[in-house]
Amino acid sequence: MYTKLCRTLARACMWLGIFGLVAVICCVSWQVFGRYVLNNTPTWAESLALLLVLYVTMLGVAVGVRDAGHIGLESFLVLAPDWLRLKMEYLIHALILLFGFAMAMGCGELAISVWDYRLPTLWISEGWKYVPATFAGVLIVMFSIEHIIALAKGGEVEPAWG
Repeated sequence: MYTKLCRTLARACMWLGIFGLVAVICCVSWQVFGRYVLNNTPTWAESLALLLVLYVTMLGVAVGVRDAGHIGLESFLVLAPDWLRLKMEYLIHALILLFGFAMAMGCGELAISVWDYRLPTLWISEGWKYVPATFAGVLIVMFSIEHIIALAKGGEVEPAWG
């Protein structure tokens, strides 16, 4: 059931990322149109596009951890004996879990600390810039736990689009 939840979350993140990329393209297109055709640059478009890039990137990072599409910390493990490989895989996922926890906590604190400040062109709290990293940190923790459970059961996590 936990794997089903994580897979559903990963798929939702990927769909949100797709919609976010489309929204980034729309924002940038509107900014270019406003600047060169209307001769009236919409200043909010650039700020919104930058904010959307943060959301798309952080969602992609979390899904990359779940689908084992990250840097490839396990690359050299194929050469290791089975007993060492399993221990190292546990260590890798535990370290990624700790990183996700630190990311969630640190970015959550940043979001709270700047919540009273406003982004001048979007009229929203500056804390919204740190929300995606906080959310991604929580997802990284969840997805790392899923990997550790799969290792304990002798299996692997199936990719979200698998």
